[in-house]
Amino acid sequence: MERLNLPTYSFSVKIVDEKKFIFDKLRKKYISLTPEEWVRQHFIQYLVQEKKYPLGLISVEKGFDLYKTKKRTDILIFNRSGNAWVLVECKAPSVVVNELWFDQAFAYNLSIKASFIMLTNGLSHFCMKVKPDLSGVSFMKEIPDFDLLPDELK
Repeated sequence: MERLNLPTYSFSVKIVDEKKFIFDKLRKKYISLTPEEWVRQHFIQYLVQEKKYPLGLISVEKGFDLYKTKKRTDILIFNRSGNAWVLVECKAPSVVVNELWFDQAFAYNLSIKASFIMLTNGLSHFCMKVKPDLSGVSFMKEIPDFDLLPDELK
């Protein structure tokens, strides 16, 4: 798989009938190793190992309804009160950052109502603080460490 702009992590990968699978620690099973899954698994490890987000607060492919259509988040992080806190949208490294990608995340967040939105294709990463009324965002210079966030945000 492609080298990402993230630290290198060790994963359990297996091949079945010439198809690669990666073990997802959250879902506790092997998942088809697509370029997007490669980014998702690296970004989860980055959040947990480097930024110290508790693994127990992270959910993968959480379903929700958007305009009467079933959708799934790539990564959703909850705060300690059980409320959606960070919405993470992952794309394959070949996906160019564009307005449609941001629009998708903002549309998803109308339903999710997370306080932060993160976007990554494994090469470029964006973190935005969502305005309380969901009317817009402010871009952050970097993804915040979990331990540095105020207690009321955890």
